[in-house]
Amino acid sequence: MRIPILSINGSDSSGQSGIGADIQTIAALGGYAVSAVTCICTHATEMEQGARDKGQEATDIHSISPAPCLLPLAPDIVVKQVEKSISLLHPKAIKVGLVTDSETVRLLRNEVIACRRLVVAPGIFDADGKPMVSDNVVEAIKRHLVPEALLLMLRCRDAEKMLGISIKTDDDMLEAARLLHEMGAEWVLLRGGQHTKGRVTALLFNFSTFHFFTSYNVDGWQRHGVAAALSAAITTRLGMGDDVPTAVRNAHDFIHSQVVYAKPDEMGGRAIDIYNRFVSLVAEHYHSAHDVAFYADRLCITTRYLSQITDRVVGKSPKQIIADYLLSEAKTYLDTTRLSIQEVADRLGFSSQALFCKFFKSQEKTSPSDYRNR
Repeated sequence: MRIPILSINGSDSSGQSGIGADIQTIAALGGYAVSAVTCICTHATEMEQGARDKGQEATDIHSISPAPCLLPLAPDIVVKQVEKSISLLHPKAIKVGLVTDSETVRLLRNEVIACRRLVVAPGIFDADGKPMVSDNVVEAIKRHLVPEALLLMLRCRDAEKMLGISIKTDDDMLEAARLLHEMGAEWVLLRGGQHTKGRVTALLFNFSTFHFFTSYNVDGWQRHGVAAALSAAITTRLGMGDDVPTAVRNAHDFIHSQVVYAKPDEMGGRAIDIYNRFVSLVAEHYHSAHDVAFYADRLCITTRYLSQITDRVVGKSPKQIIADYLLSEAKTYLDTTRLSIQEVADRLGFSSQALFCKFFKSQEKTSPSDYRNR
């Protein structure tokens, strides 16, 4: 029987974010998706939007929304959905996403407080930087949900709003995470730091440890819907028994394979399916398997056929795709940790430091030590 995972979130009719994306992510990871809708995303006409921009009073249902195009459901309707889901299915983990009404936030606290695996991932700003909730909602989240969270997930922009501070450096991220932890969240995951050009940074923090993550795929990680999918993936992994660091790592690998390397099914047919399965396997096994034959065997195809597929989809060989993934992870370790070169080589599955250095230099045209000291 699949493990029930509850998502409390807004509904985005595009399916790229909100409840729709959460359901897809939970199901893809093997969970049983249970949902409670908090608000409905609509699309205002140009005339309606122009009226709002000029400060004119709206005369239709959109006027009740705290942010353009968001229609909140009544608090009692949201709570009844959550009550029924919890009483009937007993979800192993709960995600609270976009909630646009402060009274709903207050009432939700009483429903989710008993869940030991609560992920709070509020949407304060949308992907374009426009606020989706009022200041009253932000305050309600701080008061009622943050203290109950096993994991609090925020973009740096959201954390700046919640804390009233500026986040421009890694040290600023650490300070913000510390302050959010002091509000009661057991773990804090900050995302979207872009203070280093060409990279996006995330930070996982609790009272005894912290870990920075860095990706060079800035556009991919900032894409609409990625934050929601990541939080749903983490919630699912928590429900399956992972501790927080393991859940974050496993969810990150899953989303990373979808965001960085995987292609949408625009080509159709078996080829794109095999390609996406291949890159997902690479994300799962790169630290122990570098041989193309390993992946072809897992896919039940020949190495030659796998090469034909990857060449067709992205114009690269399977060997180069594996190498690209290894190089990206190597750079992350060298940029964000104090691990020795030997330790990095061990983490990436190389049998010796010499082999790792040879690989790195062949890909990057410099040694790992010179890259770190540049």
